[in-house]
Amino acid sequence: MSMASDTSGGTAPAAQAGEGTSQIPVLECRNLSISYFTRAGEIPAVADFNLTLMPGESHGIVGESGCGKSTVALAIMQYMGRNGRIVGGEILFNGRDMRAMSEEELRLLRGSQIAMVYQEPMASLNPAMRVGDQLAEVPIYHEGASKEEALERARAMLESVRLPEPERILRSYPHQISGGQQQRVVIAMALLSSPKLLLLDEPTTALDVTVEAGIVDLIREIAAEFGTSMIYISHNLGLILETCDRITVMYSGEAVEVGTVEDVFEAMRHPYTRGLFASIPLPGADKNARPLIAIPGQLPLPHERPPGCNFGPRCDYFKAGLCDRGEIPMLPISGDDRHFSRCLRIEEIDWHAGLGEGIGKVATEKGDVVLKVDDMTKHYEIEEGALFFSGEAKTVKANEKLSFEAREAETVAIVGESGCGKSTFAKVLMGLEEATAGKVLLGNVELGHMPVDRRGPETISKLQMIFQNPFDTLNPSHTVGGQIARVIRKFGVEKDEAKVQERVLELLDIVKLPRDFALRRPRQLSGGQKQRVGIARAFAGNPAVVIADEPVSALDVSVQAAVTELLMDIQRENRTTLLFISHDLSVVRYLSDRIVVMYLGQIMEQGSTEEIFAPPYHPYTEALLSAVPIADTKVTKRHIVLSGEIPSASDPPAGCPFCTRCPYVIEGTCETEPPPIREFQPGHRIACHLSEETLSAMQPVIQIGDGTEKGDKGDEVSPAAAAESARRSDA
Repeated sequence: MSMASDTSGGTAPAAQAGEGTSQIPVLECRNLSISYFTRAGEIPAVADFNLTLMPGESHGIVGESGCGKSTVALAIMQYMGRNGRIVGGEILFNGRDMRAMSEEELRLLRGSQIAMVYQEPMASLNPAMRVGDQLAEVPIYHEGASKEEALERARAMLESVRLPEPERILRSYPHQISGGQQQRVVIAMALLSSPKLLLLDEPTTALDVTVEAGIVDLIREIAAEFGTSMIYISHNLGLILETCDRITVMYSGEAVEVGTVEDVFEAMRHPYTRGLFASIPLPGADKNARPLIAIPGQLPLPHERPPGCNFGPRCDYFKAGLCDRGEIPMLPISGDDRHFSRCLRIEEIDWHAGLGEGIGKVATEKGDVVLKVDDMTKHYEIEEGALFFSGEAKTVKANEKLSFEAREAETVAIVGESGCGKSTFAKVLMGLEEATAGKVLLGNVELGHMPVDRRGPETISKLQMIFQNPFDTLNPSHTVGGQIARVIRKFGVEKDEAKVQERVLELLDIVKLPRDFALRRPRQLSGGQKQRVGIARAFAGNPAVVIADEPVSALDVSVQAAVTELLMDIQRENRTTLLFISHDLSVVRYLSDRIVVMYLGQIMEQGSTEEIFAPPYHPYTEALLSAVPIADTKVTKRHIVLSGEIPSASDPPAGCPFCTRCPYVIEGTCETEPPPIREFQPGHRIACHLSEETLSAMQPVIQIGDGTEKGDKGDEVSPAAAAESARRSDA
């Protein structure tokens, strides 16, 4: 990708990106200010935003929720709604002021020269139209193409975005294809008219890491093939490192740091940027020795911004009388004319000092086995056929012979792609489903064949759950204190009303929420605060085991760090066993003691965190590790992208479930015979046909510092040679 010059962040674009070249920037935002007008008055959303984007260049915009990232993208698209308005500055597209364009000009521009890919693909697809018809609309409307020509171009574009069976996809409705396929269709739709500018707003947030890796590769190829300029909006700094040339860090409606990706990642010059990186579980972070540090405080509301620096109330380097006086300009970094920071203390702060580390904690000693899963199997019987006629019965093998243990005060992570059976196992554990075979023992109580309506209060209280989305799990009509108190009463923790209320306040203290939040309703809380209430409610019954189902995936990185540390602190204090269900291996590496890797309902590998993240790997584990975006320029990765889709659980392969996507597949064996379970260390088991020698000879996927393997910025190291060697030696 191009590394064109760009100042992008000054309060006045004195030195424009194209200076000294004949190229006209694709996009320029000059001192852009955006407000929304409500009954309460003007709400300033974005102020003094500058960005210059050259042809073929990619620019990342990062920051916490509410910082103004998406507002900038909507302003570029001129999609701000009735109450949104540009109140200052200008947006130039190919040198033309977009504010001076007519509605008809803007309408023709959108989708043809400027396209946008949203976070949720189904928001961009019409559920009542076939995919082919929706794709064909783009060249028909913007270029006057015939239906036949448009469909042929749509088919070719589906091939370009590496979708299998493009003819079938064209005939399908959106609900008939997977989430990853839907996102590829939306990208294909955006590219059909070869736009000069592509806006991507969190396009991979809802996708599995393996699908995300494929989308990232695709985006990289798009920039090279079509010369498309891109603005990539994300809270995932690892993705920005892998996809972008330059980066803007936003905070509370302002750009606070701008530079090349390498400059900002390796020589950050704003306290907020440092705070973001200190919140991320990079390799080397340790929940005991080097815990994460969350940024203190909350993002200010747009109409409650402090005087001077917006980040001042949360900044460790705040200086009264300096940082709280007047507007803070964007200042150039000494010795680097392409790097800017909105900080008055750039020259005074010791930027070479470490990012800082949290207070070290004593590692918790693990106790006896609390939860034992022994050959647990869950099958569903379904009928295929028309609505009113019974069809052929099929068996969906959601979980197949799961076996593992979890000890007191231990965190066991369960990882894998969507559809691997993680949530089905959680449902069996919670009594929402009944196991088909095998056992699930909580102490001496068998849970696999005991639905929730047959469980007593004591059993239910020992097993609680923290859900992914706190918005859907709190009753909007009840106060926070009332919802926590109900659990305390229901499970008989306290009966005296005064003691119940005191316990509610103690739980709010534990999750670090003010006590007066007991009187608030969920709508009055932020996403991170709601998740803390969910944690308080889960621990209100003094559970022995807590199942955390993606509890931090929807949260900003700083809130994520705070919630993660909170879970660890509560676990240390109560010696609770934590089952952590996640697809984010960075968080899993940081907080888990042991990891169970699942694929298509079966356990492919399990062992301690150190064993899972170092060779030998199961080939699926290897691919998962390669797919994790890491926000560290010193880290290199082997580049492995899985092809194909997960097979249907109603028709899995007869042999190894991973054989249809495995680069090491041994033909004639993997497809027909279930893999043997090989034990490398006590508790470290891999289900694979590859020999122990071949598995042990695997090279590390992730390396820190100088390594012989390359993977940064897409330098691909294919596993093909190793796979061929494995086939020869193990066939």
